[in-house]
Amino acid sequence: MNMDEAKEAFSVECSELLEEMESALLCLEASPDDDSQINAIFRAAHTIKGTSGLFGYDDVVKFTHVVETFLDKVRDKRVAITDDIVAVLLKCQDHMRLLVDHVVANDNASLSSENQQSGDELSQQLTMLGKGCAVDEKEKEDEVVLPVNLIEINEGEKVSSLCWHISIRFGSSVLVNGMDPISFLRYLSRLGKVVSIFSVTDAMPKTEEFNPENCCLGFEILLKGETSKKEIESVFEFVVDDCQLHIVPPQAVLAQYADLIRSMPESDLRIGEILVASGALTEKELERALTMQKEKSDIGSQSPKIGDVLLDNQDIDPVILDAAIEKQKSAKEKASVANRSIRVDAGKLGEQINLVGELVIAGARARLLARGTGDEALIESILVMERLVEQIRDSALRLRMVQIGESFKKFQRIVRDVSSELHKDIRLEISGEETELDKTLVEKIGDPLMHLVRNSMDHGLETPEQRIAEGKDKQGVVSLNAYHDSGSIVIEVKDDGRGLSKEKIVAKALEKGLITTADGLSESDIYQLIFAPGFSTAEQVTNLSGRGVGMDVVKKNIQAVRGTVDIDSIPGKGTTVSIRLPLTLAIIDGFLVDVAGTSYVIPLDTVVECIELTQQHDDAFVDHQFIKLRGSLLPYIRLRETLGGNRDRSRRENIVVVQCGDLRAGLVVDDLMGEFQTVIKPMGKVFEKLRGVSGATILGSGEVAMILDVTSIISRVKGITDSYIAPGLVA
Repeated sequence: MNMDEAKEAFSVECSELLEEMESALLCLEASPDDDSQINAIFRAAHTIKGTSGLFGYDDVVKFTHVVETFLDKVRDKRVAITDDIVAVLLKCQDHMRLLVDHVVANDNASLSSENQQSGDELSQQLTMLGKGCAVDEKEKEDEVVLPVNLIEINEGEKVSSLCWHISIRFGSSVLVNGMDPISFLRYLSRLGKVVSIFSVTDAMPKTEEFNPENCCLGFEILLKGETSKKEIESVFEFVVDDCQLHIVPPQAVLAQYADLIRSMPESDLRIGEILVASGALTEKELERALTMQKEKSDIGSQSPKIGDVLLDNQDIDPVILDAAIEKQKSAKEKASVANRSIRVDAGKLGEQINLVGELVIAGARARLLARGTGDEALIESILVMERLVEQIRDSALRLRMVQIGESFKKFQRIVRDVSSELHKDIRLEISGEETELDKTLVEKIGDPLMHLVRNSMDHGLETPEQRIAEGKDKQGVVSLNAYHDSGSIVIEVKDDGRGLSKEKIVAKALEKGLITTADGLSESDIYQLIFAPGFSTAEQVTNLSGRGVGMDVVKKNIQAVRGTVDIDSIPGKGTTVSIRLPLTLAIIDGFLVDVAGTSYVIPLDTVVECIELTQQHDDAFVDHQFIKLRGSLLPYIRLRETLGGNRDRSRRENIVVVQCGDLRAGLVVDDLMGEFQTVIKPMGKVFEKLRGVSGATILGSGEVAMILDVTSIISRVKGITDSYIAPGLVA
C-alpha cells in the first residue's frame, strides 16, 4: 500500500469512528449513565489519536489527547455527564473531523488561525469542565483515612486498593556497586505519597555469616499517586538487573488497564505486546518472562504459556490477563471476518456495472441474430448465456446496495442542534433503516432529505407552548421511514405538527402569479405548489428557512434521479412528504411495447398484468376512458395520443395494467413484445424537460427505445375517477 492509499484508508477509518462517536454521544445525552456508550466514545478518540500519531499528524494527536483525557475522567466517574458536556463534546467531535480532513487534504499543513483558536477554546472548555467536576471528588479522596478497602495478599499482608503495592528485594551486590537502597525510596516519593514502608528481613543471614558489603534489604511499599507502572520501574532502573521487583497496581488502576485493553484498536498482537501497549506490563517484565519461558523450553519440558509465566512471577493480575486474552481472541475473530470482505473503490464498481450493461446489450443483439438463423441449438445457447448475464447483473447491482439506516442516523445530530436553535423539544423517530437502495441514490438524496427535515422542524412543528395549548404532547416528533413498494423505494418524512394550510398556499400562489385561479385544483395540486421556485408561506425569515429556497431544489434533485415527491397533510395533525425512487439507476428489467411503430420500455416492476382491449368491454366505459376489470373501474391512457404519435387506432390494442403506490391505471399500446433487460442511458440536457420519459436504452437491433416514466404518466389520471364516475356509471 502506498502513502496515498494509506491516507485514504486513514480518512475512511476516522470518518467511521467519528460517526460512531457522534451516535454514542447522542445516545449518552438520553442515557448519561450508559457505560457502554462512554467506552465507545473513548475507544473512538483513543484509536484516532493512535492512528494519527503513526502518520505524524501532531495537531490531531494534540487535540484528541485533550479530549481523551477528559473522557478518561468521565469513565472514572470523576465527571458527571450533563447536556452541556455533551454539547461541548459534539463540538470537539466536529473539530476532530475538521482536523482529520485538513491534514489529509493539505498534507499535514497547519490550521488557519481561526480554526486553531476554535480548537484552543474547546480545549480550555474541556479543561475547565474537568476541573470543575472533579475537584470535589479529588478533595474527598484526599480526606480518606488509610488504610481502607483492605484486601488480603499471599503472605497475609494488607494493601490498600487505592495504592500501588511495590515489592522490592535488592540483590546482594547493590552496595558493592555503589548504590544506596534508601535513595531509591526517596526518589520514589516524587511520584506520589509513600503511605507505608515495611522492611523485609527474611534474607538476613546469621550473625556469624553476616557480610557488611552484601545487601540483604527488602521492602514492601504502599505508594499513592497518579503514576504508571513504567514510571515506577524507571525509579529502580540502575538496579533492575540486580533485584527482584514486583509492582501491583491499585484495584482502580487494574480496572483502567482492563478497560484500556478492551478499547485498544484491533490488531494482530501477541498477549505480551497487548499488555505492554496498555501499560499493564513493562518491557523489562516481558523480557524477563520470555527468558524464563525459553529456559523451561530448552531443558526439555513443555514450553509454558507466557501468561502463566507472568502470573507465576506476579507481574500481572489475572483480571488484566483475562482482558488481554479476550482482546486477542476478539482481534482474531474480526480479522477472520475482515478477510472475508474487501473495500472496493466506487469508481471501479461503477465501471464494472457499466461493462455489465454493455454485456446485456450485446446479449440482446446476439439473441436477435440467433433467432434470425433459426438454429435451435444456437438459440438455446444464447438463452442460457442471457440467464447467466442476468445473474451477473443482479450480483453486480447488489454490490452497490447499502442500507439507508446510516444516512438516517446522521439526522440525529441535525435534529438535536436545530431543535436547540429553535427552542423546540423535538424527537426523531427512525424506522425501516434496514431498507436497501443503490449507494448512488443514497448520496443524491442527502440534501433533499436535509431540506425536508429542517422544514418539518421549522415550519411544521409548533413551539412547546403552542403544542400544550392545542392539547398535544410538548415534544414534537419528526419521523423518517423507508420501505419497498412496487419495485421502488419510498422514503417518508413525517411530522405531527400544524399541517399545511391550503388557504395560505393558494393565497400565496395567487400573489406570486403562479396560478390565476384555484378552480379545478385538487388537494394534491395545491400541495405541489410549494415546490414552485421562490414559494414560501413563512411569516418570518429565519436562518433555516423562509426565503423560498430549497423546496424547488428538493423536487428538482429528486426528479433528476427519476423520482417523485408527494405531500399529504391533515391540518392540526401533521404532514407527510413521500419520496418515491427507483431501486437503481443502472439496469432494470423492462417490458417492451410498441406504440405507433415505436418501441418503448415500461419498468417491469410497475407492470401488474396485460389484457386485450376489445369491443366486449362496455362501450360507455370505453368512451369515458374506463374499462370494467373484474368488477372494478380501471382508468386508462392511450399512449398513442399521450406520446404524440399517429392517432389512428390499430385494429388490435392491448392494455398494460401498471401500478405506482396506490394508483393503478392502464396504458393502451399496439403490441406487446415481452420482457427486456434494460440498460438505462441518460437522456442529456436537450431532453431533460421531456415529460413521461425517464431515460433511454439500446435494443439488440441498435434502435434506441425510450423508458417510460410510469409515475409521471399515470399521475394524469388522478382526477379522472372523481370527474367521470357518475352514479349511472357505478358498477
